[in-house]
Amino acid sequence: MIKFVCGDTHFISSQQYAFSAPHANPVLLRWSLLKANNEDHYLAEDLATRAGLLLLEERKLGKDSDPEVLKQQGDQKSHNFLMQELASLRPEDGVLSEEGSADPVHPNRSDTERVWIIDPLDGTREFGEPQRDDWAVHVALAVGGLPVVGAVAIPALNLTFSTCNDFSEPSSSTGSEKVRIAVSRSRPPVEASLVAEKIDGALIEMGSAGAKAMAVVRGVADVYIHSGGQYEWDNCAPAAVALAAGLHASRLDGSLLNYNNSDPWLPDLLICNPILALPVLEILNS
Repeated sequence: MIKFVCGDTHFISSQQYAFSAPHANPVLLRWSLLKANNEDHYLAEDLATRAGLLLLEERKLGKDSDPEVLKQQGDQKSHNFLMQELASLRPEDGVLSEEGSADPVHPNRSDTERVWIIDPLDGTREFGEPQRDDWAVHVALAVGGLPVVGAVAIPALNLTFSTCNDFSEPSSSTGSEKVRIAVSRSRPPVEASLVAEKIDGALIEMGSAGAKAMAVVRGVADVYIHSGGQYEWDNCAPAAVALAAGLHASRLDGSLLNYNNSDPWLPDLLICNPILALPVLEILNS
């Protein structure tokens, strides 16, 4: 385990990376971590939190609006805010956003080693449903393709998780009679049902990749399995936070999560308590 001081807290790069990515180069990992400074971690946390507050205000003002209009306006306003802040504070870095990154201030992301990967509003469906809190804002920084900085805000719960958090070690037990598996509300993966059957698990449906990943970080779920297709902005920040929290994060075949690819499609994801990583991966790949 490598510790980096982040202000008065410790940023812990995940020892799980060696397991999550058997072919990962530890020298590259250390280089990537050192290319991100303390201010990057705090910036990600600050931007995700502030974008979340903006979205809460938009939701309040638009409570009587058409949900589709509310979702579109919230998504775009959060995107504009994040892009403007990154253009001002990190003009030399690349940016990849779900809402598009056509911004003349930012260099072509294929030509830079540091790329911010953002999802201005993850869980637009849930954002448009007044009583739901399972939506999020993602702000991450990938260096050399590795997710080394990240923040996930869950604004409706007044929570922001980031790589600056002082996480405790993951529990050595699941803390529940059944293994709790977070899955998509709309597209629960077949693989999750298979895992639940094999290890006596229970599926927990919720929206937003960020909300599901942070459910594992918070200890209210033990596993998050996704196989229905995602993009890099859907899981870069959640993966960065999960890894910093000492959790396992990988593709469903156990391979490395790699970012800033020319095609941002990233089809599947596994985040879980490390004690469950091996049995879950064995089931998924048997």
